[in-house]
Amino acid sequence: MRSTLLWLMALLLWPAAQPAAAGQATGLPDTVSAALARAKIPQERFSAYVQEVGHDKPILAFNADTPRNPASAIKLVTTYLALETLGPTYTWKTTALASGAPHGGVLDGDLYLKGQGDPYLVLERYWLLIREIRLRGVREIRGDVVIDNSYFDVGDADPGDFDGRPYSTYNVIPDALMVNFQAVNFMFRPDAARNRVEIAADPLPANLQIRNQVQLVNGSCGGTRNRINFSVATVGNHDEATFTGRFSRQCAEYRVTRSLMKAPEYAYGLFRALWEESGGTIRGRFRRATTPSSGMRTLATLESVPLTEVITATNKHSNNIMARHLLLTLGAQRFGAPGTVEKGQRAVQEELERLGLAFPELAIGNGSGLTRDTRISARSLTRLLLAAERGPYGSEFESSLALAGLDGTARRRFGGAEFTGHMHLKTGTLNNVHALAGYVQTPGGRKFAVTMMQNSPGWADESQQALLRWIYRQP
Repeated sequence: MRSTLLWLMALLLWPAAQPAAAGQATGLPDTVSAALARAKIPQERFSAYVQEVGHDKPILAFNADTPRNPASAIKLVTTYLALETLGPTYTWKTTALASGAPHGGVLDGDLYLKGQGDPYLVLERYWLLIREIRLRGVREIRGDVVIDNSYFDVGDADPGDFDGRPYSTYNVIPDALMVNFQAVNFMFRPDAARNRVEIAADPLPANLQIRNQVQLVNGSCGGTRNRINFSVATVGNHDEATFTGRFSRQCAEYRVTRSLMKAPEYAYGLFRALWEESGGTIRGRFRRATTPSSGMRTLATLESVPLTEVITATNKHSNNIMARHLLLTLGAQRFGAPGTVEKGQRAVQEELERLGLAFPELAIGNGSGLTRDTRISARSLTRLLLAAERGPYGSEFESSLALAGLDGTARRRFGGAEFTGHMHLKTGTLNNVHALAGYVQTPGGRKFAVTMMQNSPGWADESQQALLRWIYRQP
């Protein structure tokens, strides 16, 4: 990919360290050095950059120009550029169209559901679209339900490519008509009266069938004796999830959320289930096609929540699929549909250059950090934080980050620390990757932007807290 080539070139051309500016610290605070030593983290695998808002020079620059994997902290780049490019009130539209008007409650032709990449088309909002169609007087669809997801093109992306866990919800592949994050919540309960394990699914798409082969057994709950496995197969025009294994009578209810279906099939299956629940009927079947460019009538349009709400969910809870949708949307908006990862990467580079933030080492990957190839330096990421704070949407951007010790991914990380509630932070974690970036407000009213990244094994929590405490206690 072009971004990867840029990063490789940057490794060859970008100096390992730049001269320190006058007045800045090039060595780590003693408390941070001690924490790294206790965790056996080599200092050469750690980077940090700290600069006060409104000032020209950093107070700390340590391995600041070394490109490192920031994991989910790269979402700061994606969400900031989405705010700057699309604006805080930007929305996505999902549209239901037909080739003719319904008569007597009957739609004789096909119903098209056309997605534009709404990252937050959850179950409740999908129901609003269905309700709007019903309010138009439609109760019976005699044609097919056609899914149009052509606004994005992600090729043959495999949800298991990153870590071999294709059914984990964090690995969901972007889709222009992604509904409810393609998630199904499975609940397992012991049913002693019928000597079986009850399996409930919520929501249950109409084209997903469950085969329950789980055995109810005696013995204590937990351990290897109680293990539920599943497999997924396409059988005819539906998907089939088969559950096997054992579940103890002594176990309480157990829940697990998985993404088992492809996006178009899930969108269709959930539409059909909700439609039939509302008393409607569908005679046709599922198809996937592009909406005809003429002769179509709009039956209903659902507008998404505004971008500010999307970036808040993306940053506070580190939602991978929402960040990936943002990158694809940036590409589609700048270069035209369909949105692709490559277009999104080009859009990021061009927008950064327009903002005076060219980062030669940047490799943004898919925009979420869920890749081993993402790279940025601590200096560059902090420069972006400072630019965001100065920009017209600085308050919206900062408030999208998790409050230390209070919410989001930082809720359990810094609880009880003296700086709880005084920092807006974005975390990033992969195997052997730990990152933290955001804003620190001191008791004296000073505000700092900070980035720290560690690319090595070793527990990072102590060194992160040590550096945050050092910043928080600045006089």
